[in-house]
Amino acid sequence: MLTLKQIRDNREFVIERLKVKGVDAEATLTAIIAEDESRKKFQSELDTINAQLNSLAKEIGMLFKQGKKEEADVLKAKTGELKELSKEHEAAMVQSMSKLNALVVSLPNIPHISVPEGKSAEHNELVRQNDIKVELPEGAVPHWELAKKYDIIDFELGNKLTGAGFPVYKGAGAAIQRALISFFLAENIAAGYYEVMPPLMVNEASGFGTGQLPDKEGQMYHDAQDNLYLIPTAEVPVTNIYRDEIVAESSLPIALTAYTPCFRREAGSYGKDVRGLNRLHQFDKVEIVRIEHPENSYAALDKMVLHVEKILQKLGLPYRILRLCGGDISFTSALTFDFEVYSAAQEMWLEVSSVSNFESFQANRLKLRYKSSETKKTELAHTLNGSSLALPRTLAAILENNQTAEGIRIPEVLRPFMGGVEFIK
Repeated sequence: MLTLKQIRDNREFVIERLKVKGVDAEATLTAIIAEDESRKKFQSELDTINAQLNSLAKEIGMLFKQGKKEEADVLKAKTGELKELSKEHEAAMVQSMSKLNALVVSLPNIPHISVPEGKSAEHNELVRQNDIKVELPEGAVPHWELAKKYDIIDFELGNKLTGAGFPVYKGAGAAIQRALISFFLAENIAAGYYEVMPPLMVNEASGFGTGQLPDKEGQMYHDAQDNLYLIPTAEVPVTNIYRDEIVAESSLPIALTAYTPCFRREAGSYGKDVRGLNRLHQFDKVEIVRIEHPENSYAALDKMVLHVEKILQKLGLPYRILRLCGGDISFTSALTFDFEVYSAAQEMWLEVSSVSNFESFQANRLKLRYKSSETKKTELAHTLNGSSLALPRTLAAILENNQTAEGIRIPEVLRPFMGGVEFIK
């Protein structure tokens, strides 16, 4: 979330930049500043009352020592009145803090100055794309038909076992899925990321820390009995490892990678864009997370983009990189680059990764800080994350773009993870 300092010191800038996200924040910022003034007033009055109570306690003690019980009793009665007043002020301050927090939490992150204006994906800015041309054989079909032909992914069986959006990977389908996970992790580790294997369920505090709650609770699977949420991405548990932590400045950057299944309700999803692997309720993803010094976070973002691009180049997939516009960027992000691969059989672009810098927005919710060697104060770190990569659409593009008369060609970089197999036949 935004800090009160950001809101107070840069009010007009915050208002103007949030307009890029389609948010009119002027009334909310006015309310925040007013509520903060109210909170400060209650705090000041409470401090004065508590100071009086401390002074009276000392005076009462002295009077009792001097045998002046009647005078001490008068002051004790006054102490009782002040204690009641203190309770009233404490309650008012708690209520004010609650209102203030609710107002601040309702505001999205400020988009970076480079985020273009626009209301939807149509207004995203093309950064670059490669020039790979896919030549499909006669009779080429989309991946859901290939899955049935080669018996590698069973959507109907998944529907029987659970429901739509929960496919069963079989034989070579399971093998290539494992190969992709292993390949992605190997690439990330070689680039300096430290592997962790987090829980697949998180508590409310973790969901709040990375911004999924209260913004996206409708898209998350929730166990009401234990009040736990199935993770929508490894970003949530991995980033929350450092919730309520003050990390050493010398330990930055912290770079982590994790493979997890991910779970998203995707309520209201329908149509051709969600067929087959295009949109699932359960899917596999390998994530990269970075905790950075604020001065270095945008250089780190550029490196993350190049890292994901290198992986797609090794897979031999046609891809493009988009800078998301204000209307398409997430609630928590300051700047996001999306990666899309081209599905030749479907003749459409499929998103396979988002790489984002959240600046201090998540860190403020997480209370994730470092002690600055320059200011000697604790400062908020910057957090970043990216998919490296999400599997379903990556696999869809691999299957469709590599179909041949001999079978489905396995990308060369995946063959060592599949026992040297060159084709799915």
